[in-house]
Amino acid sequence: MNNKQIIFKKRPSGVPDAETWQLENNPIPELQEGEILVQQHYISLDPAMRGWMNDTKSYIPPVAIDDVMRAGSIGKVIKNNGNPKFEIGDCVTSWGGVQQFAITNGDGWYKVDTRLAPMPMYIGTLGMPGMTAYFGITEVGKITEGDIVLVSGAAGAVGSVVGQIAKIKGCTVIGIAGGKDKCDYLINELGFDDAIDYKSENIYTALKKKCPKGVDVFFDNVGGLILDAALSKLRMHARVVICGAISQYNNKSKVDGPSNYLSLLVTRSTMQGMVVMDYTKKFGEAAKQMGIWMKEGKLKSKEDIYEGIENFHETYNRLFSGDKNGKLVLKVIEE
Repeated sequence: MNNKQIIFKKRPSGVPDAETWQLENNPIPELQEGEILVQQHYISLDPAMRGWMNDTKSYIPPVAIDDVMRAGSIGKVIKNNGNPKFEIGDCVTSWGGVQQFAITNGDGWYKVDTRLAPMPMYIGTLGMPGMTAYFGITEVGKITEGDIVLVSGAAGAVGSVVGQIAKIKGCTVIGIAGGKDKCDYLINELGFDDAIDYKSENIYTALKKKCPKGVDVFFDNVGGLILDAALSKLRMHARVVICGAISQYNNKSKVDGPSNYLSLLVTRSTMQGMVVMDYTKKFGEAAKQMGIWMKEGKLKSKEDIYEGIENFHETYNRLFSGDKNGKLVLKVIEE
């Protein structure tokens, strides 16, 4: 058996090009005592992957040159050499990387039940993106009923769940997204109160019109100009959640910081970063609650699935081109 793997070969400057990764087809080693072999079905593609390629200090070490590209994944156990925690056929999820097979001793891998939800959902709404949304808006954003919540990157894997949770909690929700179709999706499918199309609207004018009373919570996935504009609309004691800054990840020069930061002083507001790994011990309770909301029809999940590990680079680029809707997933199993 061979394993098709995406190997990280060169640290990119700006947008990763064809030389950033290399597709290799390598033999699968024999399992050591206590190891399992996971045949991976789906790989999670997330904006954070761009930051993991930089050799800089961060919340997680950078991907090493010549390593398999880091990514969340889900698949099934097909071999077991004496690991008592797993059985052949178990569906498991973890950081399996962009490859068709993963060998592990099981540490950090979790069993999930595909009778309750399909595999892609466990690396989306019921996985890291969903956990990021849940803890970001409830524990960092500290939403309360009646809050006015503004979400950037609102049609993405995290933003779409953030907005829905805020609606469930009784908030007014305005989403920022790129293009009429995405804005219509936010309002008509996900129940957002309004949406701003940053591609066709002036962001300052739109915020003045659609958030006339200001904003209690801004959940930011984008950074740059949109973050700066949102800071100008903060209400007293507002909370700004810094989840990501996708507009800045491919910069070749320094990151564009906000010039409106003094709004935090004037309104006595807070700006706090959040990393989902800080909440690992609470994932179970969050997944249970979101599962209940999904069963009740209050929380919707959308996965945008593409096929073929050979198409990794092209599919990864959709993260930054905006040519996707919902959670971006790559199917890597060959059937």
